[in-house]
Amino acid sequence: MTGRKQLAIGALVLGLTCAIAYGATRYLRHELFPVELGTKAPNFKALTLDSIPKEKTLADYRGQVVMINVWATWCLPCRVEMPSIEALHKTYGPKGLKIVAVSIDDPGTDSGIRAFAKQYGLTFEILHDPKGEITDLYDITGYPETFIIGKDGVIRKKLMSATDWNSPEARALVDRLLTERTE
Repeated sequence: MTGRKQLAIGALVLGLTCAIAYGATRYLRHELFPVELGTKAPNFKALTLDSIPKEKTLADYRGQVVMINVWATWCLPCRVEMPSIEALHKTYGPKGLKIVAVSIDDPGTDSGIRAFAKQYGLTFEILHDPKGEITDLYDITGYPETFIIGKDGVIRKKLMSATDWNSPEARALVDRLLTERTE
């Protein structure tokens, strides 16, 4: 076999290997790199509910303890847990906890999301991801789904249902993360 043929076969094998690797990481991402406890939280993008929406990302909260709650106005369990999230925010917001509720409601529903926040007296940050991209980024399987992220950007808690965020267990976790030192 000539050198040229060997080079062509080598290039073909390399190309096929790259194509398979790309396909595996693209289509098997959730299996190969799941979003779970102990992994870096993916950097999402969502919009504020201001009259002129601004883009916010997880990077905007770097170095802080962050609670990301993915929810929707039509989600009944989301409605159940919102008061406990607000209570947690009132206690721990001034101490440094950043609560970010990301709504995955349809595009054009900002006024409905604002009305929801007003109805429940929510004072923590509420963002809107009208394309629902956070659902794929965070491997969301249902709503609400909540992630507690340490100052180091690592997911420390993941809950896939409504919960009492004002419970002693939740408060203990937040206390621990707020006092944790990062290198």
